[in-house]
Amino acid sequence: MAFSSRTLPSHIRQASTSSNPSAQSTGQSSALLARVNEKKAELENLKELRELSAAVANQMEALEEKLATLSDGTEAIATVLGNWHNVLRAINMASAKVPSPRNAEETTSKAQDDTLPLPQTLVRIPTEHAPALQAQTEGIMENEHNSSSIS
Repeated sequence: MAFSSRTLPSHIRQASTSSNPSAQSTGQSSALLARVNEKKAELENLKELRELSAAVANQMEALEEKLATLSDGTEAIATVLGNWHNVLRAINMASAKVPSPRNAEETTSKAQDDTLPLPQTLVRIPTEHAPALQAQTEGIMENEHNSSSIS
């Protein structure tokens, strides 16, 4: 820390030029004591300022992390929204593949026999659960087979 090159106030300079040596030393020591106290107060203020600055810096770092998370989330949402047109196009293509009857006679005969087939269901099944689901399905099928063979 650099020391300031301030000049002493006029009342201190006048006290140093007085002819009484005891008054001179008393005035000088009180002036020095006042200056030391002033510097101590300044030091305390600087310490408090440093602590507050560190707190603000910590808050800024936390804010930076939160903004990075928000940015990543925004990018993910933008990707999902960008893929919606592909999803809708796939649904449209699947719906377009549904066979439609050629004439009214087929319509009435099919309406009596069957309803119109629905488009292929577009569902993604997570593969990490596939072995457990397969084992569960096999267990259900085995129970049905056992109950039907008992009857």
